[in-house]
Amino acid sequence: MAKDNDWKSRLQVVYSTNPDYNYVTDDVPEIETLPKQQQKLRVHIEKNHRGGKTVTIVRGFIGADEDLKVLAKLLKTKCGVGGSAKEGEIIIQGDFKVKVVELLIKEGYTNTK
Repeated sequence: MAKDNDWKSRLQVVYSTNPDYNYVTDDVPEIETLPKQQQKLRVHIEKNHRGGKTVTIVRGFIGADEDLKVLAKLLKTKCGVGGSAKEGEIIIQGDFKVKVVELLIKEGYTNTK
């Protein structure tokens, strides 16, 4: 019995006779994270559509999701609250605008308002 190669099922291509064939994937390339000094982060307070709860939102992060999650974890830990990070923004539970701006500047994100 032949060895089952699962990589063929992932590629969804068995064989092409065209010598110029290029396999195209739908994967979006990972965005390269900008240096801290070039990040233009903006900190906002929101209450709308959140059940009356106040949240601090950091917008404008350009880079990999993993780097965004690391920054979000740092902010959540320093503020002692929960939150989330997705789609280029960090949500911190509570009104921590001043503290978040101070923490970001201290971490090297000099272009923060």
